[in-house]
Amino acid sequence: MSAKNYKIAVLAGDGIGPEVMCEALRVLEALSLRYGFGVTLSEQYVGGAGIDHAGKALPDETLRACEAADAILFGSVGGPKWENLPPNEQPERGALLPLRKHFGLYANLRPGICLPALTHASPVKNELIEGGFDILCVRELTGGLYFGQPRYRKEIDGEDTAVDTLVYRKSEIERIARVAFEAARGRRNLLTSVDKANVLTSSILWRETILEVAKDYPEVEVRHMYVDNAAMQLIRNPQQFDVLVTENLFGDILSDEMAMICGSLGMLPSASLCQGRKENGLFFGMYEPSGGSAPDIAGKGIANPIAQILSLGMLLRYSLGETTAANDIDRAVRRVIDLGYRTGDLATGAPNEIRVNTAAMGDAIIAAL
Repeated sequence: MSAKNYKIAVLAGDGIGPEVMCEALRVLEALSLRYGFGVTLSEQYVGGAGIDHAGKALPDETLRACEAADAILFGSVGGPKWENLPPNEQPERGALLPLRKHFGLYANLRPGICLPALTHASPVKNELIEGGFDILCVRELTGGLYFGQPRYRKEIDGEDTAVDTLVYRKSEIERIARVAFEAARGRRNLLTSVDKANVLTSSILWRETILEVAKDYPEVEVRHMYVDNAAMQLIRNPQQFDVLVTENLFGDILSDEMAMICGSLGMLPSASLCQGRKENGLFFGMYEPSGGSAPDIAGKGIANPIAQILSLGMLLRYSLGETTAANDIDRAVRRVIDLGYRTGDLATGAPNEIRVNTAAMGDAIIAAL
């Protein structure tokens, strides 16, 4: 039994964020009672809610609460209400990117798991994914085109011109490589590094660094794949992959593709991690569903809370070290899916399905813990 007390900053955000966050916090309460650890929650505004409450997407009070926490449990941000604001003030760019930069959240872990009972929901032909698949995408999150300088738009020689700069330092590549190799070592010992080394100088450095780090992990088989081929191979045969590691832009695109072939964004969590604030192999991190705020279904109580609940599981595993509780969440989700419980995004009308709303799915998962 744990005697620890943890501080978690809870940023539910916009749209379906508060609804699915409610279910994750109910699961957290059940597990804290079971395993005897304490939890102090600091619920804060972020995104559109932050704009409405404090005039900006990442209020100072929210940032201070995150700094004082052991981890951040994030919901989702954005919606039509704030789309007319200047781009840098909108919920996504005004909250997510600053949080990643402020905390140095350089490692994005995004599992793509298609459970055997949900292969029918995937747009990939079912005969190609019989038995489902389990891929982990490790994306570098604080370098590359999204953060490189110079970045500008101006008139040059009488023509409107925009410039973004793709920059990677060897140290940035090495640290994300080690996260990926460690993950692969705990799974099937297979790592696929995705780059564009036939065109991009940054990718040549990427590949050289991956090969160098690989010497420290002789048990891990390393494959290299160009990003365009990787995009095709994810559709053709996703079961060939175990851990993918790639740079920021490629990871953004491929992880979304990976999420789609799993059948529903409502099932997929993510973790964004940094080093330097924790010991014992744990990370400070921000944990959030891979899907968006889904404003079209917000307030209807029909959203799938599983991605938020699985994000909580990743928080328990990577930031708090409560591995047994994290394993309980994974098992409980698989059990309720096997029993036929389905929110609207997963339902097909099959005879054995049990159609449930957001709260009822939370009830089922808590019962299965």
